[in-house]
Amino acid sequence: MRASERAYRTLRQEIIEGQLPPGSILGEVEQSARLGLSRTPLREAIGRLVSEGLAAPSSGRGTVVTEVSLDEAEDLFDLRTVLEVLAARRAAVHANPEVFGQLAARFESAAEPLRQGKEPESYYWLTTELDDAVDAACANAYLAQHLRSLRIHLARLRRFSRNDPARLAASATEHAAIARALADRNPELAAATTTLHLHHALAHLQSHQTEPAEPTEPTEPTGPAGPTPDHPTSTLERTP
Repeated sequence: MRASERAYRTLRQEIIEGQLPPGSILGEVEQSARLGLSRTPLREAIGRLVSEGLAAPSSGRGTVVTEVSLDEAEDLFDLRTVLEVLAARRAAVHANPEVFGQLAARFESAAEPLRQGKEPESYYWLTTELDDAVDAACANAYLAQHLRSLRIHLARLRRFSRNDPARLAASATEHAAIARALADRNPELAAATTTLHLHHALAHLQSHQTEPAEPTEPTEPTGPAGPTPDHPTSTLERTP
């Protein structure tokens, strides 16, 4: 992996998870030393973060992590609904029934453990698998690209929402319904189940908000399969 790609993924993950909170200065000297690379690849990585809206130049301070607020939630979900419903419709046309049937079964199995308070990390990775499968099946690279970009900003909002076992279980059931509709290659049902899930996700975010958790020390992001080249935003990107 190129040094600039590694730096980009690490910094992006730290911003999403709050380890680099809004207002953090992305100083080239400090970050180069911390990440163990030269300033040229770091500069490339920061440029990508700026292009995605995760960082921005600040007069007299260099480049800083951008602010994030629940005030943005409704606007982001307006766009998310349009794009994800369209992707679900398109994906249903091209869907591999076996792939989405297996995903549906895994979501159904996840619901009860979540209701009983199981930590949701593996569940969020499962939602990322569904995102990847929908992105691939929708057969529209431009649509998938915009969705990946949007999910980065939605992931930052998730830190404002408490993990509610009942909501997580309901969310797993909703995702199972989406996956079943895709396995059945039913565009209308896929669109309807996606719309319902996003409506509930936004309502939960707005009514169960809390202060973002205190950031922890930055670490190299890891996961069950690690970041993948074709889907570098494969981290915990869903809202419940």
